[in-house]
Amino acid sequence: MSEKILVIGSNSFSGAHFVDHALAENAAVVAMSRSPEPISPFLPYKKNPRLSALSFFQLDMNEHLDRMMTIIEDFQPHYVVNFASQSMVAESWAKPEDWFQTNVVGQVKFHDRLRKLKSLKKYVHISTPEVYGSCSGNVKEDASYNPSTPYAVSRAAADLSLMSFFRNYNFPVVFTRAANVYGPGQQLYRIVPRTILFGKLGKTLPLHGGGASVRSFIHIKDVCEGTLKVMRSAQAGEIFHLSTKRQISILQLVEMLTEMMGIRFEDLVENAKERPGKDAAYLLDSTKAMTQLSWRDQVSLEEGLRQTISWVDENFEALKKQPMGYEHKK
Repeated sequence: MSEKILVIGSNSFSGAHFVDHALAENAAVVAMSRSPEPISPFLPYKKNPRLSALSFFQLDMNEHLDRMMTIIEDFQPHYVVNFASQSMVAESWAKPEDWFQTNVVGQVKFHDRLRKLKSLKKYVHISTPEVYGSCSGNVKEDASYNPSTPYAVSRAAADLSLMSFFRNYNFPVVFTRAANVYGPGQQLYRIVPRTILFGKLGKTLPLHGGGASVRSFIHIKDVCEGTLKVMRSAQAGEIFHLSTKRQISILQLVEMLTEMMGIRFEDLVENAKERPGKDAAYLLDSTKAMTQLSWRDQVSLEEGLRQTISWVDENFEALKKQPMGYEHKK
């Protein structure tokens, strides 16, 4: 019998790619997202030859939990992989209650229903390195939480709630925390596609804090493979980091992209004030995933950036008509 996988937050960048990855692994997939499916350049699974093995439902965890659970109980998935969250760091300061409603209250209600599902072998919760706050050195999975924004606090609260479910109910939760994920199909407000699109359109790119913050960028394909390994093989209650060892500042990243595109950095970028609560760095140690799950990142930053430039080039006419900034949904 093929694996049955439920993907929550399937219209997110990582969620859509994981759906495509799961279909390629011959799984039967039910996908749920609160938003309608976006245009096909953002949904790699639309070209998957096994698309008929996917069922999509537009449902909001905050409003349609009963309907979600009816579908889930009918499907009886072996695995649930949850990418859903109210994202964006700086924006969470403006209306933090929305972040806590979706990332804490909505999630806890969902988990309390899901823990009673008899078919469930593993629940994979896609967490975030933001829960650690700004760190020095390479962060291991047992690092203390030190969240510095409403977004990060809300995600940390959900993680702690899930650990209490694991201890009290033996709920089969595992966590992943990935570095800065990028690649073809990413939302246009993220730094890599935004830089490429602004460069092609001749628009000025604000570089917050002069681009001094340091990150590690990991390709979506490597993250999908790591998530699949965690889903299948990780022990309940465990946390796994997915990251490369390469560190780069946002400034250096933008410089790489402008060089690849043959445009002048000075013509594209203007310095902007740093966003409140932005962490200077969070650099993840992925040794645990490498040793316990035999996972390795495979796609170099240069290769991944070229792929993303090609994706923008191929879909430019459609992409330039899309919103390029973050649009808040309560």
